[in-house]
Amino acid sequence: MNKKAKILIIEDDPVIIEFLSIGLKYEGYEIFVSDSGNKGLKLLKENNFNMTILDIMLPDTDGFNVCRQIRSFNSDIPILMLTVKKEVTDRIKGLDSGADDYLTKPFNFEELLARIRALLRRSGHISENKLIISGNITMNTETLEVKQSGKHINLTPTEFGMLELFMRHPRKVFTRETLLNRVLGYDYDGGTNIIDVHVSHLRKKMNDNKAQIIRTIHRVGYTYYPIEL
Repeated sequence: MNKKAKILIIEDDPVIIEFLSIGLKYEGYEIFVSDSGNKGLKLLKENNFNMTILDIMLPDTDGFNVCRQIRSFNSDIPILMLTVKKEVTDRIKGLDSGADDYLTKPFNFEELLARIRALLRRSGHISENKLIISGNITMNTETLEVKQSGKHINLTPTEFGMLELFMRHPRKVFTRETLLNRVLGYDYDGGTNIIDVHVSHLRKKMNDNKAQIIRTIHRVGYTYYPIEL
């Protein structure tokens, strides 16, 4: 990221607000929140944001109306709409009202991040290298290819998302709860043991049999060390 991007979240669900705020702040974004459409419009008129994440179902108005009003005074800011509505007509309505992208709930946090990065790239705020190199592992976030010492590793989407998170934040300690939210989504209602299963599969595919790359932090979670085996 060339500089810290300022993102305004217009959303009234406290669970989603917390989920987005914690995750995006961890990624280095500067986060501002409005729990209503009118408050969000006021903030957008008074401040310079690099992007807004806009929910369609708001307590005082709908996101389509907010989006149209934003476009009446700001034609450049990227707008990502969030909604539980999955009908094609709603997506078309959102895009026609001026949104740049559309994501339905529940959503995967890594997918949200990818869309945010894409919108910020298009607006000229960031220029991101699609290759992540850590130790002897190379990841291409555009082609979704992963290589270790030049050899392809076939990963599931969940494993890819988890490894990308680890590689972007080497030596950071992630709790199982954080990994659960980031990789499987805020709406996942299963136990955190599923994270141990995914980590076990990742280690096996990376020949990390002694847990030297993905290390267990007792009673906490996991951390990633970019070493060559």
